[in-house]
Amino acid sequence: MMKMAESLELVIITGMSGAGKTVAIQSFEDMGYFCVDNLPVPLIPKMAELLSVPGTEINKAALGVDIRSGQNFYELKKILKELDRSGTRFEILYLESSDDVLIKRYKETRRFHPLSGKDGRVEEGIKEERKRLEFLRERADYLIDSSRMLTRELRAELSKI
Repeated sequence: MMKMAESLELVIITGMSGAGKTVAIQSFEDMGYFCVDNLPVPLIPKMAELLSVPGTEINKAALGVDIRSGQNFYELKKILKELDRSGTRFEILYLESSDDVLIKRYKETRRFHPLSGKDGRVEEGIKEERKRLEFLRERADYLIDSSRMLTRELRAELSKI
């Protein structure tokens, strides 16, 4: 394993579907971060390694990781431990919203929740997603509840961090 450069600032953006991860990634991009959304989980260590090579132009990166990663998502716990062992410094930003707000957002956009199943029950998808993401929520360095936030308020909150 390659020694990590001290200067890489790595943020993993995650959280509930519909809680504002896309807005967060766009905000980080606006703040000069190199951003990759929906990066397959197994590629996270490789990406961190590539970004931390001394002399690289990129010293700030944000990776969007969420439940859409499918089966690979379960590997995330192991990969975070791997990053810790390799000395890679990273922070986790976790976005969440209340069930009511998430349901409302899904109805407004007419999109399907990634875990809603064949019957399309958003409530069931949200409940399952909360369970699967609990380990990330517990480990998060930053936890933002976007339930009562407008997009611009979320952006302002992110720029404070």
